[in-house]
Amino acid sequence: MSTSDSQPVSIKILDKDFSFNCPADAEAELLASADFLNEKMLEIRKSGKVLGLERIAVMAALNLAHELLQSKQSLNSDVETRLRHLGSKIDLALQKKTQE
Repeated sequence: MSTSDSQPVSIKILDKDFSFNCPADAEAELLASADFLNEKMLEIRKSGKVLGLERIAVMAALNLAHELLQSKQSLNSDVETRLRHLGSKIDLALQKKTQE
């Protein structure tokens, strides 16, 4: 990607400004991601159990990674269940076909 394809985007997380270069077509996603991260970090800061921006950021990253892994595991489980169900349907259809 050339530098002409990207543009600077400013975001604010826990009252700190950050600037990133991102592709023009990804700006909305970056801003939405920054808002989501900011909300998670604010929740952690409000709990009062974690102090310091760096520790709050690490805790938010760990929480989000955990949620992502759980979501992937759930999705994989759903796919496996559907595949087993389809396999059973195929087996039934083949049994009926061989009985004809």
